[in-house]
Amino acid sequence: MAIAQSVLLCLAAAGIAAAQEPAPSPSLAQSRQVVQKVCGVCHTPESVITGGRTRAQWQETIDKMITAQGAKGTPEEFATVLDYLSSQYGPASSGSTPGGRGGRGRGAAPGGMLAGAGPNDKHVVDEAAADRGRKVWAAECIDCHGTYARGTDNGPNLVRSELVLHDRYADKIGPFLQTHKMQSGALGNTLTAAQIGDLAHFIHQRVYDTLRGSPIFVVHNLLTGDPQAGKAYFNGAGGCHNCHSPTGDLKGIASRFDPPALQARFLNPRPLGGRGGRGGRGAGTAESTSPGAKPVTLTVTPPGGPAVTGTPIVFDDFDVSVRDVNGEYHAWKRTPELKVVKNDPYAAHDELLTRYTDKNMHDILAYLVTLK
Repeated sequence: MAIAQSVLLCLAAAGIAAAQEPAPSPSLAQSRQVVQKVCGVCHTPESVITGGRTRAQWQETIDKMITAQGAKGTPEEFATVLDYLSSQYGPASSGSTPGGRGGRGRGAAPGGMLAGAGPNDKHVVDEAAADRGRKVWAAECIDCHGTYARGTDNGPNLVRSELVLHDRYADKIGPFLQTHKMQSGALGNTLTAAQIGDLAHFIHQRVYDTLRGSPIFVVHNLLTGDPQAGKAYFNGAGGCHNCHSPTGDLKGIASRFDPPALQARFLNPRPLGGRGGRGGRGAGTAESTSPGAKPVTLTVTPPGGPAVTGTPIVFDDFDVSVRDVNGEYHAWKRTPELKVVKNDPYAAHDELLTRYTDKNMHDILAYLVTLK
């Protein structure tokens, strides 16, 4: 935090100096070169650019890169990066128009909202629209999907619906309603575009209300499973016993974590920092600083050279770079002859997420809480 504050003070001081003694602004090409210099150490240009962020959001991103990832640059360079990203990839910039890295069709989403690629592609709920959508929901949807959109015997849980989770501003919900009947018996195409948009805001509000950050989130009783069935899954189909032991690493785990935290840990034990995926700094930095973390590593074997193992910095279809245990940086261009093996200690947990049923998850949790 101290680093971020000092950088912000430097940026502010640079702004004051610029106001007192005007200097010519760098050209667009020069600004892009600065961005490549500062950000390209760890990112490909494409991975840096996710359009639609405000200047404040870009400033927050830069601060995180400085404090969490150790980004290097002068105050003037960081100021140039901020100006460039804000002007070229802001909410109303050309950088988020067709052909850029904006959302669907690479442009603005319905309702004037921008949808950027990846985790920044979030449906931002308009509370007033959601309130209007509540009336549509009560009139046409509540009998089948329930008050909180979690489903009934007559209809599925929309909070976990793949269609809803991929929807942005009714781009999936709208077409679906065109061919499906509502509880009144009428087709969804009898709703106006405004009503469908409001309904989408209401449904996404229900999704976000299941998150811990929601002001109405309440942890319900999770201990509804069968401990013996959980033990059988642990030692059988789940394959958990291959890596874990109730008398070893899991001994006393129920004394250290309450049921909600315990469920979260076994469903996603991966520390903050992600999967070491493409185009980013990978999992090494954040995971290696977490107590007990098991970092994702890459083993790279160039043709005719020794194998190098390290935490991933860049890992995409074109380039791969790692930092080894001695802190040395190694980089290669991806070729058919270059052998790259990803060593992910959490891959088995990721795979289980595709196979778990609700019963499996509750049974495993019921078993784990017995390990005190």
